[in-house]
Amino acid sequence: MTIRETPPFRADHVGSLLRPAALLEARERRATGEIDAEELRATEDAAIRDVVRMQRDVGLRSATDGEFRRTSWHMDFIYRLGGVHPTDEKIQVHFRNADGEIDFESAALAVDAPIRLTETVFGDDFAFLQSVVDPSVTAKLTIPSPSMVHYRGGRAAIDPAVYPDQEQFWADLSAAYAQQVHRVAELGCRYLQLDDTSLAYLNDPAQRRLLTERGDDADHQHLRYIRQINAAIADRPEGLAVTTHMCRGNFRSSWTAEGGYDFVAEALFSELAVDGFFLEYDDDRSGDFAPLRFVPPGKTVVLGLVTTKRGELESKDTLKRRIDEAARYVPLEQLCLSPQCGFSSTVEGNTLTYDEEVAKLALIVETAEEVWG
Repeated sequence: MTIRETPPFRADHVGSLLRPAALLEARERRATGEIDAEELRATEDAAIRDVVRMQRDVGLRSATDGEFRRTSWHMDFIYRLGGVHPTDEKIQVHFRNADGEIDFESAALAVDAPIRLTETVFGDDFAFLQSVVDPSVTAKLTIPSPSMVHYRGGRAAIDPAVYPDQEQFWADLSAAYAQQVHRVAELGCRYLQLDDTSLAYLNDPAQRRLLTERGDDADHQHLRYIRQINAAIADRPEGLAVTTHMCRGNFRSSWTAEGGYDFVAEALFSELAVDGFFLEYDDDRSGDFAPLRFVPPGKTVVLGLVTTKRGELESKDTLKRRIDEAARYVPLEQLCLSPQCGFSSTVEGNTLTYDEEVAKLALIVETAEEVWG
């Protein structure tokens, strides 16, 4: 097997990393007015330098800023799109884990003006990341996919006076994203990831039922989402690798949805025009590898076999066995290895330690070296 020279890499990771205690403390002090925005950013800068060094030291060929400047993996981006605003209404999302249930509450969103790109979202953040990575390491930017703007509230969140025609909403949304893609590429980005829980959630009959109840076409929603992501990245600059990551919820080691990729697999793998798919596969909730039979030549699947929800380290032999199982459906040359999700999709983080996080990333690198050379 050959080393992959372009993203995604044989050993890779999703994006978010556990926030260090000093950063969490600084965020609290900023919230109470004890420090100003400049002091907080200096603390963020120092933490990002450290975490970039950690990623390099464990042997990863890509590096993110850990999403250290964000509270949430997606809403920090979505609220910075022109035409999208938080509302006083709260959204309750029910998560589950081995010990029971946990609720996550966030502000709902409203599309109350035409969607547009008013700034290069995370542009300054990416420029800083790019400035502190080694030349041998590829800086990776993660943003939520266009689907997430719609999945959060559906048609009810879109002001009909602004968008009496839903097609115009979709056209404006994809156009804004297309601008974002070009702008980050101009900053030097060569590795962009569109994070998308919706395409995984739609495999769960319970989630499709919720969408139907709110008036959406749950049986065909994934086809719309695929079309809009494709429209957003259709004219991406040459040399920019685009991947997508799909999971079933990741908040304080808990999840929302369950079920294999079967419902969306054929359309997803054959039609979504990304270079690689980061897929959650750390336990039985994700189903088996059979849906991978729809992955065409030339597309890469990054197997998320190492869980970020628990600190216990996986067996290298078990990882190799599962990679072999996946290779029954898609050639080994098209496979890579990663954690199943980020370690800290929200600022709270999952229930494992920094040392456990590092050990899992190191395990991924070691296993990939032994499998692919």
